[in-house]
Amino acid sequence: MDQRILDQRIIDLYDRFTHGQIGRRDFMERLAGLAGSVAAASALLPLLTNDYARAAIVEDDDPRLEITTPTYESGGTRISGYLVKARRAVAKRPAVIVIHENRGLNPHIKDVTRRVALAGYLAFGVDFLSADGGTPENEDRGREMIAALDRPTTVRRAVDAVTFLAAHPDSTGAVGAVGFCWGGAMVNLLAQASPQLKAGVAYYGMQPPLERVPDIKAALLLNYAGLDNRINEGIPAYEEALKKAGKDYTIYVYEGVNHAFNNDTSPTRFDPAAAELAWGRTLDFFAKHLGAPPPVET
Repeated sequence: MDQRILDQRIIDLYDRFTHGQIGRRDFMERLAGLAGSVAAASALLPLLTNDYARAAIVEDDDPRLEITTPTYESGGTRISGYLVKARRAVAKRPAVIVIHENRGLNPHIKDVTRRVALAGYLAFGVDFLSADGGTPENEDRGREMIAALDRPTTVRRAVDAVTFLAAHPDSTGAVGAVGFCWGGAMVNLLAQASPQLKAGVAYYGMQPPLERVPDIKAALLLNYAGLDNRINEGIPAYEEALKKAGKDYTIYVYEGVNHAFNNDTSPTRFDPAAAELAWGRTLDFFAKHLGAPPPVET
């Protein structure tokens, strides 16, 4: 079935499942009802689930990149991540934390981290499941682990990641963050919690507590999907609070696209045009607020 004609009700149902609003059994039963049969529902699953074999934009053995897996301390716990930098960038560079979706630090988010590094930044994909054994291969298990995280502890770990990057010898000290889905929500929370954060980019992320909007110091770029009703209902109140508090923010709503439109491993929800536009805006935003990164030699 062509992704362009896949029933929007099916995409919305999958969104409810992947964000923990319904369980797998309920999801499959409802999917069978929409598809017409259990067999048809099973045939639709490959179109809905992420396919990490769809080829990375930047390969993990790209000779231009240096990749390490450092840890940092947060509240007595070691948190690990995926640190990427261009080998031949000639100076210190601004740093960007890449915050994963609700499945953990999977191959797609590692690929995004490599893309950020090739744009000239010191890029750090934090594994927020590392304290619990690390991101599992099974996505259902990853979602369960994300749902079980303690929010204040997780936000503190994000704040400490900013501190870690600001002090890194390859960093200029200017740190931004970009996050997707669950990670987009974390960017919003991190902006409230970390006075060190200079710039935050949230892709289709849940809005944070409005009473703490005055605490935000970072400039924000908020990218939303036009068909993402679950998230978008919170935009007006968030924008009003940002405006009232005099914050530096920009909101873009990409019409006609779904939640996760940036995820090129999601065959039904990925939208190349919206993803390219949002990514260009993201890099321009970081260059403006973190400082232009040094050129990456080819």
